[in-house]
Amino acid sequence: QLQLVESGGGLVQPGGSLRLSCAASGFTLDYSAIGWFRQAPGKEREGVSCMGSSGSSTDYPDSVKGRFTISRDNAKNMVYLQMNSLEPEDTAVYYCAVADPGPPRGCTLTAGYDYWGQGTQVTVSS
Repeated sequence: QLQLVESGGGLVQPGGSLRLSCAASGFTLDYSAIGWFRQAPGKEREGVSCMGSSGSSTDYPDSVKGRFTISRDNAKNMVYLQMNSLEPEDTAVYYCAVADPGPPRGCTLTAGYDYWGQGTQVTVSS
């Protein structure tokens, strides 16, 4: 059974950090592009990071660039999102997503993902 399960969300103060994890099961990430998305109440879903299947290309929107870092451990079938200098505007449900197989080059912060996790809540508040 193909599954993605996120963890690591929670309540954090502004300026704090969180590390989200996403465990993949039922398939291998070796040839997959990966992405993290978020959706806040009343807002559209937003891509916040992605990584191509080779691991050499990443992309971030300006809103999180320099603060968020995506990574992967194919041996463990895990995807991570390190979030630093968190702001109240980062409050949302965060989802990991996988495109399997990934595009031949790069990754996308928009469409094209085949599998999605159930999401984990991140709340940034004092």
